Amino acid sequence: MELTLTTPALLFPTVSLVLLAYTNRFLAVAGLIRKLAAQYRDDHDKRIVDQIKSLRIRVHLIRNMQMFSIFALFLSVLCMFSLFYGEVLIAKFIFSGSLISLLISLGMSLREIYLSTHALAIQLKDMDEAVNS
Repeated sequence: MELTLTTPALLFPTVSLVLLAYTNRFLAVAGLIRKLAAQYRDDHDKRIVDQIKSLRIRVHLIRNMQMFSIFALFLSVLCMFSLFYGEVLIAKFIFSGSLISLLISLGMSLREIYLSTHALAIQLKDMDEAVNS
């Protein structure tokens, strides 16, 4: 496989869009945590504490997703420097690391989406029980 300067540059728009999506998820979860914390101060409902615990896990996942994406971008830039200086073999290893970092980030994203949909299913189940009572 031939590795040129444009190959690692292809990751720039991808990682930028992924980071934007992760930031939006983080902001949504942070807003939900603030809302639930205010509700807990009023109600002291144990279910809210459980939801906040789940959201804490999601916040940590999102933070790690962002870190691995940024690391992928960092390695892409480092790869471009290696190619610029003619170190093709080193650049191939660095680019491989960049792709692996992006894969880890996307895997964490899948986990976070699973947790999110699981939390929604629990919320809907509570609502179904309230409606059917």
